Amino acid sequence: MKKWILFFLISGLLFTGCGAPDSGPQMVNIRGIVFGTYYSVTYYEDDGTAFDAEIDSLLQDFNSSLSFYDRESLLSRINRNEETRVDDYFEVVFRRSMEISRETDGAFDATVFPLINAWGFGPTERADMTQARVDSLLDVVGYEKIRLENGHVVKDDDRVQLDFNAIAKGYAADVVGEFLESKGVDVYLVEIGGDLVAKGMKPDESNWRIGLEIPAQEADADQEWHYFVEVMDQGLATSGDYRRYYEEDGRRYSHTIDPGTGYPVDHHLISVSVFAADAMSADAYATAFMVMGLDESISFVEDRDDLEAYLIFSDDEEGFGYYVSTGLDLMSREDI
Repeated sequence: MKKWILFFLISGLLFTGCGAPDSGPQMVNIRGIVFGTYYSVTYYEDDGTAFDAEIDSLLQDFNSSLSFYDRESLLSRINRNEETRVDDYFEVVFRRSMEISRETDGAFDATVFPLINAWGFGPTERADMTQARVDSLLDVVGYEKIRLENGHVVKDDDRVQLDFNAIAKGYAADVVGEFLESKGVDVYLVEIGGDLVAKGMKPDESNWRIGLEIPAQEADADQEWHYFVEVMDQGLATSGDYRRYYEEDGRRYSHTIDPGTGYPVDHHLISVSVFAADAMSADAYATAFMVMGLDESISFVEDRDDLEAYLIFSDDEEGFGYYVSTGLDLMSREDI
C-alpha cells in the first residue's frame, strides 16, 4: 500500500552513467523510499561523504508540510481550514503553482484536489461521478479562488482544497539539490519518483544520461526505452496516463483531471517529458500539457525559449507518434 500517493508516479526515466575515476571526487549514491515512491541521489564529493541522514530528515520535513496523506501535515490542516499560516516549502510551491496556472490558463491548477479525490485518485474512496456531482465540485475549483496574504492562506470558499501532487515532487528534488550545493557539492543527479534535477558535468567530463520510457500497455509492466538524452543544469519530469489509471466498463480513466471540464483527460497525448530550469517547473508543465493535449502543448513549447519537450501520442496508423522540440537532442539506444 502506498503511504503517500500525493507523490506517486512510477518513473518514466532510467538513468545510466559512468563510475567515478580512480582518483579525484568520489561518487556517492543514496537510495530510499519516500512519499510512497523511491528516490535516488547521486553526486560526486571529494571525501565520499554520505549525507543520507540529512537528506532523509529533509524529505520527512518536506512531507510534514505538503502531504495530504498525512492528516497532520500543514497542507491537510489548511485543507480543513484549521491552519492558515504557511511555511517556506508551502509558500514556494503555492506561488509557483499560481504562476504556472496563469501561464497555462488553468490547465495546471492546484485546487483540483476535490475532483481528484472524487474520481478515486486521492485518499478516500471513489464517488459516484454523475454530471451533477462534477458540476458541484467545479464550483470550488479554480486557482483564482485562493491566495496568500502576509503568509496566510485566504480562500474565497472554505471548501477550496489544494493538491500539490503535480509540482511538489519536482520541488523536493530541487530542495535536495540545494542542500547538496550548501555542502559544496556541485555535480549531482537527484531523482524522486521520476522527477529529477541534474547539475554539473561528471569528473570524466560526461553529462548525466537519462532514458525516456516507452509507454507501457499495463501499469505494472517493466520499463523499456529506446531513446535517451544527456542533461546538465536542468530539471526533467515525465507525466503520462499509462501507469496510473483504472478501468471501468471497458473505459480507461486517467489520473490527470482537466480542471476545466472536471473529467479525466481523454485525448491522444500519452506521455509528456518536459525539460526546464528546475524540476518543480518541469513537473507542473508536464501535468499542464497532459491536460492541454497535443496541439496546444506543441504551440506552448514552441512559443517558449525556456522549455523543451518530448511528447508521445497515439497514432492510429503507426501506434505511437512522437514530437521532439527543436532544442532537444534525442539519441537512440543504439548510440550507447
